[in-house]
Amino acid sequence: MILVTGVSGALGGAILDGLRGVPGLEVAGASSSGDGTAARPADFDRPETLEAAFAGVDVLVFVSAGYAEDDVVLARHGAVVRAAGAAGVQHVIYTSLAGSGERLTIALAHRWTEARLAEAPFDVTVLRNGLYAEIPAGLALAGAAFAAESGVFAAPFGEGRMSVVARDDLAAVAVRVAAETWSDLAAGAPRRHAGRTYELEGVSAVGGHDLAEVLAEVLGRPVEYRTVPLGEVRPLLAGLEPYQAGHTVSTFSNIKAGLLEARHGDLPAFLEAPRPVRDLIAAAVKSGLQG
Repeated sequence: MILVTGVSGALGGAILDGLRGVPGLEVAGASSSGDGTAARPADFDRPETLEAAFAGVDVLVFVSAGYAEDDVVLARHGAVVRAAGAAGVQHVIYTSLAGSGERLTIALAHRWTEARLAEAPFDVTVLRNGLYAEIPAGLALAGAAFAAESGVFAAPFGEGRMSVVARDDLAAVAVRVAAETWSDLAAGAPRRHAGRTYELEGVSAVGGHDLAEVLAEVLGRPVEYRTVPLGEVRPLLAGLEPYQAGHTVSTFSNIKAGLLEARHGDLPAFLEAPRPVRDLIAAAVKSGLQG
């Protein structure tokens, strides 16, 4: 059996849907709620639920559980690794963070988890996912009203750019890796993805000028990009949880320093044609403005 965690989220749900479309697979989902699409309750904050959730599972697609302070994420991920080992899971596929994000504050929990998985008694495949295209799409949408009025898109990017990828493309890679791992297990063949780490960086990068161009297309008027200091952005993040504000500033800092543009990646080896990210961003902005 293949079990996918976090199926109430967008990535986990897309992976589960994709695997359900592959003939011959026995697939189940798991989430903290354990209802709806998730047949098995698996609450990372209640470690006592995990070993039973993983019972009978051969391949575990472990979707990372962020959106919390680092110590909370480490506790969650450590509990998953221990429970998977105790339940006899044979292979874990973990959704991590791409190498271009090494200096982001969110990288700490991912690299810690990779180290714990490397020590575990099962085979591991690490999918180092690039940043989602939804990130610049959300920033463009947030600036759309001001751009429509002033003709200016303001963001703290400097001249830096960030490599991004469609979440659905990352889900498609996870589906393929999980299905092929299951196939190898069923055939008693060497698992082609065992011990592998794949850098699933986006093949396209976007920066402030790119987002201004997208807004100009959507709004039907000229839009100029203008960079702003990080210090002007911090007060705007006051409504976020402290860890969210910290991660957001870290992302802006890395973009501005030119450290989030990938130089290589394994995504083209899995997908014939990754989705064009500018089209995704434009579609998201249009949808947001219409909604």
